[in-house]
Amino acid sequence: SYQPQNDSEKASADDLKKRSLRQSEPLPSSAQSLAEWISFLLASAILVGVLATVGYLWVRDRDQQPPILAVVLAGNSEGEPSVEQRQGQYYVPFTVTNKGEETAAAVQIIAELRVDGTLTEWGDQQIDFLSSQETASGAFIFTRDPGVGELIVRVASYKQP
Repeated sequence: SYQPQNDSEKASADDLKKRSLRQSEPLPSSAQSLAEWISFLLASAILVGVLATVGYLWVRDRDQQPPILAVVLAGNSEGEPSVEQRQGQYYVPFTVTNKGEETAAAVQIIAELRVDGTLTEWGDQQIDFLSSQETASGAFIFTRDPGVGELIVRVASYKQP
């Protein structure tokens, strides 16, 4: 180990010991408590913000209307469904809209063609996802002319995502 040889070396060694002791001393309690209070207040504010957001979303979700699904057939000027004939098949376009505030998944739409009260053809389609105020379109395809019978198109079911 190093031993100081003269008085000036002894004085500088003592100064080094004092400096190292001062550097390892804890901060005064007032500075330490101020930092702790600032950290505590910041963490508390974040926690209150998160809890307020969760509460708001919970209350808002309780007040939302369930999906209100409406199917509309494209029509002509007389109000009859617009039917397009292509290669011996009859295409009936439709649009479904979610007028509610919640999302609907797996929306099933059914079309039935009845001639003289007898179900002659039917079809169904599924729309995977329909959020609030969203619209989706499609078409049903029949082998018989829907104009000779009664065409019923309706939403049959949906799931909550």
